Amino acid sequence: MSSTATARESDVDTATLRRKVAFASAIGNFVEWFDSGAYAVMSATIAGLFFPQYDPAAALLATWAVFAGGFIARPIGAIVFGYFGDRIGRNKMLAASVLCMSGATFLIGVLPPYSVLGIAAPILLFLLRAVQGFSTGGEYTGGSAFIMEYAPDGKRARYASPIPMTVGIAAVAGSLVGVLLTSGLSEAALLSWGWRIPFLLAAPLGLIGLYLRSRVEDTPVFRALERHDAVPRTPLRNAVRLCGKQILILFGYSITNAVAYYLMSSYMIAYMSENLHYSKASAMLTSVVAMLVYSIACPFLARASDRFGRKPMLLVACGGFVVLTYPAFLIMPFGIGMAMLGAGVLALLVAAIGTSNVPALVELFPTGVRSSGSAIGYTAAYVLFGGTAPFVATGLTQATGSSLSPGFYVMGVALISLIVVLFAFTETKNLSLRRDTVT
Repeated sequence: MSSTATARESDVDTATLRRKVAFASAIGNFVEWFDSGAYAVMSATIAGLFFPQYDPAAALLATWAVFAGGFIARPIGAIVFGYFGDRIGRNKMLAASVLCMSGATFLIGVLPPYSVLGIAAPILLFLLRAVQGFSTGGEYTGGSAFIMEYAPDGKRARYASPIPMTVGIAAVAGSLVGVLLTSGLSEAALLSWGWRIPFLLAAPLGLIGLYLRSRVEDTPVFRALERHDAVPRTPLRNAVRLCGKQILILFGYSITNAVAYYLMSSYMIAYMSENLHYSKASAMLTSVVAMLVYSIACPFLARASDRFGRKPMLLVACGGFVVLTYPAFLIMPFGIGMAMLGAGVLALLVAAIGTSNVPALVELFPTGVRSSGSAIGYTAAYVLFGGTAPFVATGLTQATGSSLSPGFYVMGVALISLIVVLFAFTETKNLSLRRDTVT
């Protein structure tokens, strides 16, 4: 066989392997975020089942407090999954995370309500949400590192785009299940057993994700570390000691990604139904449209990130939130069409920041501490700002009496991120992923 033919076969094998990696990463990520999204989709129903109904507004706030409580375990998950991702491999920890998430979500689906268990019901719900948060702490950044370390130079963002895209697709799937359940079942059936369906789907989805991930070997970048006996013994300590600046920069612009995404996905349904007085079906349909816009936009905006760079795209996204969030919230009360338009604008901006955030969070860190460093900065942003976003938005709306207050919150956070990117972030798209030093 000629050398040309051999090279051609090698290129085909490499392309096939990369598609396989992308698919395994996408499916596993879908499972994680469908499971997490199931809680948000059923938040209003959960409020009535797991908390005393002396005050419906207080019950909804308690539901979002439990949602935020799930983020408390994220730093622990980030430390554990990041540490072992750098020590024993990216793929092994990703397989563990999908099992952890699916098991916790399934148990939420069989958990008896407050009327049966009393105060134990919300406590157990909180603990299971914490297990979900523990799993998610290592999934997004670990999956990003895994797929990026297989990607060819110059096309990293587009190869990594299935990571943010499947987050959106999972949210669409969760919202569609919610629409079907709320529109197809009576209120009694929904409260009795219908709300459990999205959670019970976790078991088969988890097994599918585990199977696909187990059939892909670890990244060539990590295997090279193993061959050269260069796997760090203390990746977490090294990440904090050597990459403190990179961690802070990642945190600084990820807070906007975190707040905007969770307001768009998790909070929007409750916001439209409770504050703007749309029907639950209309609110869920708007959420579906927004997440479809987000998912469809991801691959196109990822190509733009590969062409123009991470910094320009991050500046456009953060600046867009500062300028466009207020008009987007302002038009939402004026009919379902305007609500969809406003949510769609926010969805495009979230896609713009997310598709550059994924490659940048990997590129910021050298190989040996990549999982640990990225997990710390990204997860801290989501714990402090993402998990609390629905709770803060609900509290601001009730305290001010203005349905626009969540929009001002997004704008303030985006302004902080804009300053961080403008003055502290250095372009990363051309950095080598095989480097062993901080750049």
